[in-house]
Amino acid sequence: QVRLTESGGGSVQPGGSLRLSCTTSTNIFEFNAVGWYRQAPGKQRELVATINVGGRTDYADSVKGRFTISRDNAKYTVYLQMNNLKPEDTAVYYCAAKLGLGSAYDYWGQGTQVTVSS
Repeated sequence: QVRLTESGGGSVQPGGSLRLSCTTSTNIFEFNAVGWYRQAPGKQRELVATINVGGRTDYADSVKGRFTISRDNAKYTVYLQMNNLKPEDTAVYYCAAKLGLGSAYDYWGQGTQVTVSS
């Protein structure tokens, strides 16, 4: 059974940084892509960043230039480095992984809370 475990959330002031980690129970290369989603109260879930098996990365416009997704294959871990955080980045962040080329993700983590507030 595939498991995704997020960590690294917390509270930070505007302009601060956090690094989220997503550790998988299987080799990252078994997935076509791993992504980070977020969902704020009362809002739809938003795809924040993805990294595919070839290493290509994509970002939502709202986080470009501030967030960086990366991976450590040996540690089965995908990271989301978040810099210059803003109050509107406050949300529960989820790690997800998909096996195929379609848009649907097959596996999800439990989520980690990120709160940006002064």
